[in-house]
Amino acid sequence: MPKFLTQGRVLERTGVVFALFLANFLFNVLANASFKISAHSPDWRRFLFWQVIGNLSGFITVLTLTGLLRYIPLSVAFPVTTGLAVVGVQVLAAAWVFREPISPAQWLGTALIVVGILLIGGR
Repeated sequence: MPKFLTQGRVLERTGVVFALFLANFLFNVLANASFKISAHSPDWRRFLFWQVIGNLSGFITVLTLTGLLRYIPLSVAFPVTTGLAVVGVQVLAAAWVFREPISPAQWLGTALIVVGILLIGGR
């Protein structure tokens, strides 16, 4: 990787990395929510439909992680994407979409994960 990048290239790279993190986050949440919907499907067609959606979304998360690895080290990309997935699935999918109760201990764990993401990502 070249040591000297123009300001425009740095901004472009930052935008690409942000877009890949965002896509990874959203598709990871979609994959897990799809599996939850699939688990409660009343018939095999809906079960299979949501399994396909979940697996395609999971495949896209793998592609976005691979894209991130072009720009940032694995030691940063993996823990940040995994931590964001945990937070996203718990907060977006479980709490907001499925209205599952989240205990204070789980919220504390979520906060600790966020702190860990900031520590790893801000190195």
